[in-house]
Amino acid sequence: MAGRIGVIGGSGFYELLENPQEEKVTTPFGEPSDAITIGKIGGREVCFLPRHGRGHRIMPTDLPFQANILALKQLGVEWIISASAVGSMKEEIKPGDIVVPDQFFDRTRQRRSTFFGDGCVAHISFADPVCGRLSRIVAAAGRSDGAIIHEGGTYLCIEGPQFSTRAESLLYRGWGVDVIGMTNLQEAKLAREAEICYTTMALATDYDCWYEGEEDVTISQVIETMNKNVDMAKKIIETAVPRIPETRECGCATAMQYGVMTDPAVIPAATKEKLKDIIGKYVK
Repeated sequence: MAGRIGVIGGSGFYELLENPQEEKVTTPFGEPSDAITIGKIGGREVCFLPRHGRGHRIMPTDLPFQANILALKQLGVEWIISASAVGSMKEEIKPGDIVVPDQFFDRTRQRRSTFFGDGCVAHISFADPVCGRLSRIVAAAGRSDGAIIHEGGTYLCIEGPQFSTRAESLLYRGWGVDVIGMTNLQEAKLAREAEICYTTMALATDYDCWYEGEEDVTISQVIETMNKNVDMAKKIIETAVPRIPETRECGCATAMQYGVMTDPAVIPAATKEKLKDIIGKYVK
């Protein structure tokens, strides 16, 4: 049976699903952002999770990242396509363009980015933080749907909820990053620990405050661009989902195979139980 496909984004993605059914999921790491809606796109089962909850209630720092990823894992999700608004850090990435990044840079300070702890230590490879195969499928789908796609690039993840100061923005520009956002890095790290293939569509809504080539954009302009981006992202998901293979051959599927460093004999029973969906096939 083909693994399910997860979609993490804004509430506008609900309408994509055929025969949607809502399911409340609980995890050892708490409740996810909201109930998960399960339906079909192109014959494939898709689980949709609104990242910030319905009505956009949860700040980036307060997102239950662990519960969100584990809830999808518990529902049999093997692939995640994420969509989120970002600021562009390069003039050639124009508002309305979509970046499919292949790297991240972490500037967050207050978030849990791992399932591990409580007597169990694990390390995973994160040199290539997204699934290359899934990213190529999404980028190709975007091009075929007429989107302006930038394949590859670095997503800088900041704490928020405030946007950057101009000094910070200019510094980040000097680092060569491509887009700036507040959510995707933790999702990518936890998806790798959960052995789920992950990619993201970074939807550029505006230039960050480094840009002085024109008058500052208004909030209404940003919202208009964001709505157009979301409409395109929905088209891309509809195109991409049927192209996703039913079986996986990438390293994401076995990312935790050699990750656990702690002697299984000394891992507390409660921790083993909490992590059973993450390490249960490797640690008894």
